[in-house]
Amino acid sequence: MADDQKQLQALSDDYQKLQTDLQTNIDARQKLESQQQENKGVQKEFAKLAEDANIYKLIGPVLLKQDRGEAILAVDGRLEFIEKEIKRVEKQITDIQDESEKKRMAVGNFREIELLFTKYIQVYQLQTRMQQQQVEPAA
Repeated sequence: MADDQKQLQALSDDYQKLQTDLQTNIDARQKLESQQQENKGVQKEFAKLAEDANIYKLIGPVLLKQDRGEAILAVDGRLEFIEKEIKRVEKQITDIQDESEKKRMAVGNFREIELLFTKYIQVYQLQTRMQQQQVEPAA
């Protein structure tokens, strides 16, 4: 029975760790989606600019003039990277959800078996008492 409790505790611990990992990945996805929206906004602003408009990049406390083509390529590159990262994180989320569901089912099955075993013991004890009561009046 002690081994069963250790196994149940290990399953519960694994499940809790998976839930923590899931939340971490969900937070990462939300951050990436926020960055994606920000960069899409920059892309839209670039589309509105005149061809001869100046583009500046903030580096530390200094604004540096940047080539338009270079700026557009940088934003496009960031968006491409972010989209790949979102896909990667979403796959991790799906994998963690699948593994988490398996652990949850294992914990549930384990508890169900434990409950059935407890009921079996109770029925056995009740039958034993009833048999003893039937034997006692005859004596």
